Order: sequence, then C-alpha cells, then structure tokens
Amino acid sequence: MSTDAVLYDHPGPRAKMRNLILTIVFGVALLGLLWWIYSRFDTKGQWAGNLWEPFTQSSTWTDYILPGLVETLKAAAVAMVLSLAFGIIFAVGRLSDHWWVRIPAGAIVEFFRAVPLLLLMFFIFFGVPFLTEQPMSIFWAVVLGLTLYNGSVLAEAFRAGVHAVPKGQSEAAYAIGMRKGQVMTHVLIPQAARAMLPVIVSQLVVLVKDTALGYIISYGELIQLGVNNLSANFGNVVQAAIVAAIIYIIINSILTAFAGWLGRRTRRKGRAPRAAGAATQQATIEPGLGGGGGTL
Repeated sequence: MSTDAVLYDHPGPRAKMRNLILTIVFGVALLGLLWWIYSRFDTKGQWAGNLWEPFTQSSTWTDYILPGLVETLKAAAVAMVLSLAFGIIFAVGRLSDHWWVRIPAGAIVEFFRAVPLLLLMFFIFFGVPFLTEQPMSIFWAVVLGLTLYNGSVLAEAFRAGVHAVPKGQSEAAYAIGMRKGQVMTHVLIPQAARAMLPVIVSQLVVLVKDTALGYIISYGELIQLGVNNLSANFGNVVQAAIVAAIIYIIINSILTAFAGWLGRRTRRKGRAPRAAGAATQQATIEPGLGGGGGTL
C-alpha cells in the first residue's frame, strides 16, 4: 500500500492520553454548563410543577400541540416533494447546453437563494393578492416560500453532485447511443442524488425547522399553536418552547435515521449493477465473451 492511500494515523499512547483528558475536561465543562442552566431556571421557579402540569392534560395535546404538529408535518411534507422536484428541474436547467435555458435557471436559483425565507413568505402572502386580486392561502404561502428557498439550495446540491460523477459514466452512456436527457435522468441524477444524500437530508431537516417561520403570518403550526397560543393560556412559554424543541429533535432524528437507512440500502443495491456493468464492459472489450454491446 502506498503512503498516499493512508488517510488516518492511529494515535499513539500519548495522543490517546491527551484525547482522554480533553474528553473528560469537555465532558465536565458540559455538565457544569447544564447544571448552571438548571440552577438558574430553578431559581426563577421554571421547574415548578404547576407550569408543567398542562402537559399532563390530554386537552393540551389535542387542542394545541398535536394540531400544530400536524400542520407542521403537512407543510413540510408538501414542501419537501416540491423542493426536490424544483431542485432537480433547475439543476438540469443550469446544466443545459442552451444559454436561453441555463441563464434564466441560474438567475432564478441565485435570486431565491439570496432572498431570506421570511421575506419570501411575506411577499407571497401579502404581495400575490395584489397581482391575482384573490386572497392567498396561508398554507400555500408557507409551502411556496419553503419550496423556492430550499429548492434553490437543493438545485445547487444536485448540480454539484452531477459534476462529481466521473466523466466516464456519461461518456459510456453517450457511447451506447443515449441522448443527453436519458444520460441525465438515468445515469447522472441518480448517482448525484446518492452522492449528495447527506447534503439533501441536511437541507430537508432545515426545511422542517423553517416551517416555524410560518407563525409570522399566523400559520397554525407547532410554534404558533404549541408555544404562542398554549403559553398565552397557561403562562408557561419556556416550558412550551422546551416541549416543542424536543418534538423537533425527535422529528429530525427520525428523518436523519431514515436517510441513513436509505443510504445503506441504496449502497447494497448498487453493488450488483456495478458488477454487471464491469462484466458488460469486459464483454464489450472482448467480443468473444458474449456480444458486442451492453447497458449501463
């Protein structure tokens, strides 16, 4: 094995001891910080039972938290699908050989990446009615804002993933007679999506959290119902925010775990096609092994 292939040197005894000491020091510091936060909250009476009691009542969950959670998940689910479609379409547009497709696609992506998401929601909710002379749905104002912003970020992720695919993949596809559209949809985009899966999942996690901005235009999501409305009735804004934060952590952890499972599954499924592709390439090089053509 060449030295260029070595990516990591195993730590020696001194490095292990240093790492252990640093781990203990930072662990103690973290525990100290958590204790300080706990004690400050305790001094202000934020751990009093009467402030947490509403969360033991079913009406708190059925009237505030669960309806807000349903609206959050509904907006996030629709925006995820639309953002992925937006990202793929505009990534392909930015990779087009035609300038009249590439330049407008790039301008749209750069514009919506640059504009803050909150301003997009404001403009869609308050500005679109001036154009259509019809009231704008709060739900669609939130979803469209999430789609335009996160879809633009995903478009750049897909474009970077396509550029990361080895050129031999597309060259082989063109060699067997595929058109550019077929190469993009059957060869480059699937591999780019697999390569950029961590980035895509990270952006979808951000999308879920960004639904919280909908409370600015009175969308009844988790922050609006589960924090603002609930605390207005029970006077426990800190406790409601802690519960909402825990719910967001659980949702995003589930999404991350699902993405990890999906990545492992796609890698396992990808082994057979790669082996078949190698065999086909060998058969193409040596016609006597079984024919003069192959597929990717």
